[in-house]
Amino acid sequence: MTFPFIQGMAVGGGLIVAIGAQNAFVLSQGIRRQHHWLVAAICFVCDAVLVGVGVAGVGRAVAASPMLQAAAAWGGAIFLFAYGARALRRAMMSDSLQAGGRRVSSVKEAVLATLAVTLFNPHVYLDTVVLLGSIASQFQDGQRLAFATGACSASFLWFFSLSLGGELLAPIFARPGSWKVLDLFVCGSMWLVAFRLLPV
Repeated sequence: MTFPFIQGMAVGGGLIVAIGAQNAFVLSQGIRRQHHWLVAAICFVCDAVLVGVGVAGVGRAVAASPMLQAAAAWGGAIFLFAYGARALRRAMMSDSLQAGGRRVSSVKEAVLATLAVTLFNPHVYLDTVVLLGSIASQFQDGQRLAFATGACSASFLWFFSLSLGGELLAPIFARPGSWKVLDLFVCGSMWLVAFRLLPV
C-alpha cells in the first residue's frame, strides 16, 4: 500500500509542478496575501475531483481490458518521457518564473481567475483524468485509492506551500537557477516512473 501512495505522490507532484501558469498565479496571490487560502483550496479541490474521476472512471475502463492496460502503460510511459524531456529542456533555458502579473482583488475575481488558470488548461485533464487514471488502473482497488491519495496529497502540499510560502519563495524562485534544479527533479521523477510503467 505504501508504494502506490509514493508513486501517486511522485507522478502527481511532478505533473503539478510542471503547470507553470497556475503555479505563477498561486505564487503571486501568496506574495500579495490576497485570498491565498481560497486560491490554494480551489486548485487542490479541482485536482482532487479530476484525479477521482480519472481513477474511478478511466482507471476501471482500462483495467477491464488487457489490451487497454498495455496501451495505457506504453502511452503513459511515452507521455512521461516527453514530459520529462520538456522539463529538461526548460532546465537548459534561462527563463524564470514571473510572479507578477495581473492583480486580483475581490473574492469573486480570485475564484474566477483560479478556475480559469486551472480548468482552461487542457493539460490538466490529460494529466489528472487520463494519465493518472491510466496509471492507477494497473493497481488493485485498494492500491488505486492509495495512488489517488498520494496524487491528491502532492497537490495539497504543493499548492498550499506555494500560497502560504509565496513571500519567502518569490525571491528564491525569481532566480533561474532555482527553477533549473526543480525542472531537473521533475525530469528525473517523470523518467523514473516511465521506466517502471514499461512492460517487462
